[in-house]
Amino acid sequence: MIVPVSSCLMLAGCGTAVVPAKSAATPQAQSAAEAPAALGLSARARLLQHAVNEWRFFGRQTVVIRADRESIPHVGIWEDEDEARSERIHQYWQAAGEPGLSGSDCDQAWSAAFIVWLMRAAGVPESVFPSTISHRDYVARFLGEAPDPPFLPHTIGAYRPQPADLICAIRGNSVSLDGDELPRPADLANAKLHCDIVVESRGRSLQAIGGNVRNSVSRTDLALSPQGHLQPTPRRPWFLILENRLK
Repeated sequence: MIVPVSSCLMLAGCGTAVVPAKSAATPQAQSAAEAPAALGLSARARLLQHAVNEWRFFGRQTVVIRADRESIPHVGIWEDEDEARSERIHQYWQAAGEPGLSGSDCDQAWSAAFIVWLMRAAGVPESVFPSTISHRDYVARFLGEAPDPPFLPHTIGAYRPQPADLICAIRGNSVSLDGDELPRPADLANAKLHCDIVVESRGRSLQAIGGNVRNSVSRTDLALSPQGHLQPTPRRPWFLILENRLK
């Protein structure tokens, strides 16, 4: 089933609208505390493994963005649709330091909490990647951690995103940035951001997984430039890539 842009507003809040046909529920996943680091896998590989597992757990929702058009060819399981998914998001919030929230609090953006949970599940400690409910916090930290941060910031025109990197976009009109230069941490004081983790980059196609994307953990399909760079769109004004330098 393809949900076009004109229908996307139906997916913007709690599950109060008519719900399209959904995929079958997937098995219960482990919490970050329960998920052991896979033997022999690097932190990068563990991040990718956990991101894909969470996407599957939420029913494999897929979003396709091409220029100013967005579609959802496969609708997954939403944040407040059942107890298992709501509890899962509660675990994300716990990892980010907000244990009182769950998927039923769907007016609260949980995309940063999702990224923090992935880091903890992959064995990345607080000292390397901070617990926060705001993407702005860790982005500003890595912008200020010269010269050797674990996630190295790049402008989208200076670096081609690779699997396990984080790609970041501005939300709404919260801030105006020069996309040709790296912002300073102070430039992000009022910024509202969204970041996804890249899971595949092939030719001119990039796949990234993020939380709180159309009410679910979604995989987004993006078109890269002929040179392999991210392209900002009205739906996702990308401006920054955090190169994952974890071992």
